[in-house]
Amino acid sequence: MPSRLLFLALALWSLQAACQQEGPDSAHRYTNALIHETSPYLLQHAHNPVNWFPWSEEALQKAQQEQKMLIISIGYAACHWCHVMEHESFEDTTVARFMNEHFVSIKVDREERPDVDDVYMTACQLASERGCGWPLNVFALPDGRPVWAGTYFPRKQWLEVLRYFANLWENDRARVLQYADQLTRGIRALGDVPGTETHDAFSADSLRVLVEACLATLDPRRGGRRGAPKFPMPAGQELLLEWHHYSGDAASLQQVLTTLDHMACGGIYDQLGGGFARYSTDARWLVPHFEKMLYDNGQLVSLYAHAFQLAQKPLYRRVVEETMAFVQRELTSPEGGFYSSLDADSEGEEGKYYVWTRAELDSLLEPELARVASEYWGVTERGNWEDGKNVLHVAHSVEEVARSTGLDTATVRRHLAKAAKILFEARQQRVRPRLDDKILCSWNALMLMGCTDAFRATGNDAFRQMALRNGHFLAEKMMDAEGHLWRNYKDGRATIDAFLDDYALTARAFIALYQITFDESWLERARKLANYAMTHFNDPDSPLFFYTSDAQADQLVARRKEIEDNVIPASNSVMAHVLFELGHYYYDTTLLQRARRMLAVVMPQVLRTQQAGFYANWCRLYLRYLKPPWEVAIVGPEAHALRDRLARHYLPDALLLGGTDEGSLELLQDKLQGDDTFIYVCQNKVCKLPVQTVEAALRLMQ
Repeated sequence: MPSRLLFLALALWSLQAACQQEGPDSAHRYTNALIHETSPYLLQHAHNPVNWFPWSEEALQKAQQEQKMLIISIGYAACHWCHVMEHESFEDTTVARFMNEHFVSIKVDREERPDVDDVYMTACQLASERGCGWPLNVFALPDGRPVWAGTYFPRKQWLEVLRYFANLWENDRARVLQYADQLTRGIRALGDVPGTETHDAFSADSLRVLVEACLATLDPRRGGRRGAPKFPMPAGQELLLEWHHYSGDAASLQQVLTTLDHMACGGIYDQLGGGFARYSTDARWLVPHFEKMLYDNGQLVSLYAHAFQLAQKPLYRRVVEETMAFVQRELTSPEGGFYSSLDADSEGEEGKYYVWTRAELDSLLEPELARVASEYWGVTERGNWEDGKNVLHVAHSVEEVARSTGLDTATVRRHLAKAAKILFEARQQRVRPRLDDKILCSWNALMLMGCTDAFRATGNDAFRQMALRNGHFLAEKMMDAEGHLWRNYKDGRATIDAFLDDYALTARAFIALYQITFDESWLERARKLANYAMTHFNDPDSPLFFYTSDAQADQLVARRKEIEDNVIPASNSVMAHVLFELGHYYYDTTLLQRARRMLAVVMPQVLRTQQAGFYANWCRLYLRYLKPPWEVAIVGPEAHALRDRLARHYLPDALLLGGTDEGSLELLQDKLQGDDTFIYVCQNKVCKLPVQTVEAALRLMQ
């Protein structure tokens, strides 16, 4: 084609693309199909020159009709490197022009579509030597089968990768199809639970070996896993607490206390505003990756609440109360739902909202306050992070600061309280990190459980009211009369069918709500969710559940099961707990047998790998089979007051039930005795003689 005609063709193509991308927002040069989504992450890309589509049948059909490869780019709103790649590549018109010409491009919010993320992250782990993370960028066939995947690429490298796959698709399609076949087979194989072997002979020795292997991987000095980065892994810490409760093992308890002490004093914890960042980049819990996620904070509230019940450390109660205040202040919607996260960045700079120079402290605080605050929080001229900036952490104890300054400890505490108030108010004037205000069902359930645990540990009724408000929000906005759930909610819209973790965690949260209210409607809702999951997520060949429902099964190249516990416990392990607890509340042997079979098929893999950290929630259920749970029925006029006093204690192996009347649960029948309130401590339907005080009930459970 003569150069003039080529120039004219390119000009017409550019004009056509621009017209296709013009949208309702005239202030932007480009608008793509993401403009109709509710996810803040997708909306961040709605004005890229890349002609993005959301994950949809429309996008897949377009790729197949035009015989173009897919680019599936997956991230989330609080992801720092997602923002970097967007700015470097997806906002660049040269890059966008090449992507639009040769590919159909799909943007995915991994938090809304964990099913999509799981399949393609597995593909990355199988195909890439670069390591995998987010943004996750996948090249796939028009039908969605992955060919190759990687993570962040600088602009120059991204263009090279784009050209490589465009050329490969054009000139060696057979090789591309071969890659896709191999990778898809690998993904499907990894989704299978190995073999039909089962483990039914539950023994304390088996679990002791697993716990000891787990302890050997942990940092005895600072807690958490050895090395860097350090992630809070709440399920693993909960397992150690429960093993200590069961066995009296001092090492397990000490490991948890060491971890919680160092996290609470580290930079991973927001020393001024409460709440935890997602992880620390170092081995000391000092420098966080500054994004703050709802799912971390919900689980860590529960963990610190349980540790406070057990150890009665004031620090742990303070962490619970400050983190709850953070969630109430910054992550709670007017309707009672909980938002997803706060970004790591503000003004385009990671951590800028949270860090301080010594000069800033000196300018805001009186000299003596500045000296005390700087010594306590480790603020120096040189800084402990970038460009002379400091991440606040507890560098010295109050007693150490008192000795070095010549002040008494009471004065030091007053100074620190005053300094914290001044610095927090000054920080409030800064440009705030971006809020991801979508509401996710399973993450809300984790925070709801955090609220119930905070109430149980502290007795603060405001936390119970937060739990109830969120429970009603989930029941009214994200659940229908048949027990169907929605995954997401924003601006009055719910658009994505829920996944197994949504059903399992919400059911467990509703059981927790029952235990702090004795309102049986929460148990009924939990049973309805479990029944829905057993109908629509069932695998006829296994007691385990698929992650996606039968309505979602045809959307992905593999229908997988989630088995391994991670930062969030696996949906199958949570569902096994739900069936176990509901089975005891309703004396439903079908549910109890299903929970036992689920555990039995997973345990051979756990025992073979000796990786209790990756199966911590399964191991917590294993404990319930070593020692059946206490069923503690409290019936009579003072049932609620006695329940709340009993719940202040650490009772991981007790299910609470009761009320001012006998309700409908079988165990409560014939338990009401006139105007007296009795506590019945039962196990496997057999009750000991009733008592009337919390202390007497605790003695019966020893």
